[in-house]
Amino acid sequence: MNTDEKTIIVINDDGTEQAMDILFTFEDDTFKKSYVLYINPEDESGEVFVSSYTPEGELESITDEKEWEMIEEVFNAFIIKHEEGHDHDHDHDHDHDHDHDHDHHHDHDHDHDHSHEH
Repeated sequence: MNTDEKTIIVINDDGTEQAMDILFTFEDDTFKKSYVLYINPEDESGEVFVSSYTPEGELESITDEKEWEMIEEVFNAFIIKHEEGHDHDHDHDHDHDHDHDHDHHHDHDHDHDHSHEH
């Protein structure tokens, strides 16, 4: 399998070929395997599929629960990193609102102290 390409061909249960869009691939040192995460572009649910693949490019199912846990961690990190870059403006606006509230409380405390001293 050529991992430079953005699509992968999988064989469905009925023997038909289906082109899948690759999200990303990664290698894991613990299991000494390469993994590919992919979605069916025709499936509106956006379900993510995961397979390991051999150096020859053959896809293999993942049956080990520890493998699934490791893959979920990698996938979650990928999603978080992807969303952080996408929602950067939103985060900035949120911080701005927070600072504004902080200044407001600060002024309130200052007025209170001033009255007390007087």
